[in-house]
Amino acid sequence: METLAISLGHRIREERRKCGISQDVLALTSNLDRSYVGRIERGEVNLTIEKLYRIAKVLGCDPAGLLPPLSEV
Repeated sequence: METLAISLGHRIREERRKCGISQDVLALTSNLDRSYVGRIERGEVNLTIEKLYRIAKVLGCDPAGLLPPLSEV
């Protein structure tokens, strides 16, 4: 599971950067703490489905699109 959290975090960071928004903006608009967003992106926490959906909504993508392929986990 640790690998999954890291891969998911990297994909979220990549999508956030593509959107050109900061961790602060992502945190504010998804109602999360900025330090928590940093921990998500580093793969230090296991993300709940609810929070994944909130992040995906802000990033304008499908939550499933943020999930890493099975080959990465």
